Amino acid sequence: MPGRNDLITTAELAGILGSPDLRLFDCTTYLEPAPEGSNLPYLAVAGRHTFEAGHIPGADFLDLQGEFSEAGTELRFMMPDAAQLERAFGAHGVSKASRVVLYSIGTPMWATRFWWMLRSLGFDNAAVLDGGLDKWKLEDRPLESGPAKGYAPATFTAKPRDGFFVDKHQTLAATSERGTVIVNALGPQFHRGLEPSRYGRPGRVPGSCNVSAATLLDPKTKAFVPLAEAEAKFKAQGITKEKRVVAYCGGGISATVDLFLLHQLGYDNLALYDGSMGEWANDTSLPIETG
Repeated sequence: MPGRNDLITTAELAGILGSPDLRLFDCTTYLEPAPEGSNLPYLAVAGRHTFEAGHIPGADFLDLQGEFSEAGTELRFMMPDAAQLERAFGAHGVSKASRVVLYSIGTPMWATRFWWMLRSLGFDNAAVLDGGLDKWKLEDRPLESGPAKGYAPATFTAKPRDGFFVDKHQTLAATSERGTVIVNALGPQFHRGLEPSRYGRPGRVPGSCNVSAATLLDPKTKAFVPLAEAEAKFKAQGITKEKRVVAYCGGGISATVDLFLLHQLGYDNLALYDGSMGEWANDTSLPIETG
């Protein structure tokens, strides 16, 4: 299968811990309820507290909202400019010589978001740890606690690639493109608009299909489902290799689980609607579909 060097097992990671070119990162963020009266759908809380309580030995911590997202927008986790990301990844020791391994807690979506960002910047030597810290702990592998020691700063040079991120206008145009399929990674109840949405109007981008990111993971180990099982879920929704795929969710995070597995399966015409429902549901000029 193409793209398999983007996934690393716990056993493989255990075998390379301490390698001088390894840059290992916990990427966890927590979505906490927003205070009463706030217009934010949630608070993005960096997972530094759980990192300091226990992390894979040698790992550093990446704060997605604090260091790696656009600051001047009400939307969370929006892709910033390449210069900001060059500074941020460089400060954490990432260079073209690095072997980057990304993991998170509870769900791989924080790790897959960083993987997608790195790919969009022309960096291909990044892998996501299958099962993340959850599987590592289930297997009683070693942990260390305390603040991150970090890595020596390095020079990270971005070579941005077109088409990895799309905006609301491109997504609206994609709803009427015959060769494009739009996939929603949120749960089916939100896709159908059956429950109130924290993002605004309930529902979905018109014409989009639903492959919930949660259904692509083993609930116990948090590892990805087997590729054949993932491919069957995508094909059941009409997602095939000759089509362009635009994926979205609530904030441009869980959709990267779908994109990661599609990449593993050899799909290469993939894009992320970065604003996702956090933007779409609040913009009444955009159509929305329920049912």
